[in-house]
Amino acid sequence: MSTRKTTLFYAVLIAIASAAVGMVIASQWGLPQASSAQTVNVPAVNSAPPAGPVDATTFRNIAKAQTPMVVYIQTTAKARRELTEGGDEFLRRFFGAPGQTPRAPGGRGRAPEDDERVQQGTGTGFIIDKSGLILTNNHVVDGADDIKVSLFGANLNNPNEKLYAAKVIGRDTLTDSALIQLTEMPTASLPEARFGDSDQMQPGDWVMAIGNPFGLTHTITVGVISALGRPFGGVAGREQNMLQTDAAINPGNSGGPLLNVRGEVVGINTAIYTDQRSANIGIGFATPINTIRDLLPQLRSGKVTRGVMGISVNRFPLDKGAAEEMGVPKGEGALLSSVNRGEPADRAGLKAGDVIIEFNGRPVKDSDMLVGMVVNTKPGSSVPVSVIRNKERKTFNVTVAELNLDQEQGRQTARRNQPDEEQASTGLGMDIESVTPDIAREMDLPRDRGAVIVTHVERNSAAAAGGVAPSDVILEVNRVPVTSVSQVTRELQKVPAGGAVTLLVWRNGTENFLILKKR
Repeated sequence: MSTRKTTLFYAVLIAIASAAVGMVIASQWGLPQASSAQTVNVPAVNSAPPAGPVDATTFRNIAKAQTPMVVYIQTTAKARRELTEGGDEFLRRFFGAPGQTPRAPGGRGRAPEDDERVQQGTGTGFIIDKSGLILTNNHVVDGADDIKVSLFGANLNNPNEKLYAAKVIGRDTLTDSALIQLTEMPTASLPEARFGDSDQMQPGDWVMAIGNPFGLTHTITVGVISALGRPFGGVAGREQNMLQTDAAINPGNSGGPLLNVRGEVVGINTAIYTDQRSANIGIGFATPINTIRDLLPQLRSGKVTRGVMGISVNRFPLDKGAAEEMGVPKGEGALLSSVNRGEPADRAGLKAGDVIIEFNGRPVKDSDMLVGMVVNTKPGSSVPVSVIRNKERKTFNVTVAELNLDQEQGRQTARRNQPDEEQASTGLGMDIESVTPDIAREMDLPRDRGAVIVTHVERNSAAAAGGVAPSDVILEVNRVPVTSVSQVTRELQKVPAGGAVTLLVWRNGTENFLILKKR
């Protein structure tokens, strides 16, 4: 499919609610370069809650003062980049069928024969330092061989207009952030963004987005914060808590600032929710600036490192009844659903079903808090981790390792690709049968453990809600090791309706702890 400068954009479709609805990365096609270290002070942040009257001149004044620090980013990649599955159809909805050649905004276009040799994209960024440091989204510059930046006031219709070369200093896939720097500097001093405190934002607060949608440079849109803590991100299983806004965000806005009523940056515009028939429908997402600000020293060093323990946690808060049954004080903590063999938590002695209540001397309220603590721990550090196991408190010393996202994503892909098996009931909406010696060998089951395998899970059942999957091998029911189908049935019958059922299952070579609610 042919691509045109400033028209194609990087689109990511994630089926969440239905096949007709997807998440779309809100940039135009952006296809990093070698990093280099940079030492500059982290921008100061104004932590005062946004307050004061909003009148007819409020947004006019913000636009006048802050638009100059926003830049237009154009990228070029020599190698042709393939679209995600279904991407061709999505792009046709915006730009017509292959062979059509819509005129690029600003009169810029290129001959179809160039499409096989280069691919061009656009996005937005904002200046954070007079030395030419610019924040943007990683997906805007990911894979780019050449990056050019135009500043506020540039006339893109003028072929002689000055574009400034830039290079990638550091980038982070997890937060979809990138730090680039101008390698050519203008003669005039560069304006700098001011940072606000994204933790102070609340639903209903006014915000302004500035960006370059569809190549329409320095476009202003205004709205409110619609919601906080929306899980989304560039890495499956490690979604980031985002700010949701109805300030219009469209393809090309990616990497632009989201500003509070004082004109301070509180987020980086990253993605939109779309029905594939249109661009903005009033649901956009911005990465909180506090998250990016904490990463700036690492982005400037050229490498972002994070800690990892080798665990999976239950994303939902502990059910009150389950917490009482497990002996968890206050019902607060992070339930370990699985512990990866041979990784730090496993080597330290943690097990699936443990509830972590304290990490490195700090109380753990829930799973989100634990994840934040772990990823922000320096790899190689040895930290005490306190858990509740069988109603008793135990403490282990865990040596935190360095997170390898590629390795982690490979493991998750392998788990998702496990084939479902059909088949033979428990009252929880799942069918079970005995494990044969062949199955035990194939699944590398621990010796003398696991005699029952799940063959089918009904939709919307208690088992499905609790995370049970076909091919799970049941090792324990309510902490009792089970060796037969009849024993599993017997243990389940002991639980009254509405009671909690805990299962320890073997899945893809790892023990997983699940909590179900009997209906």
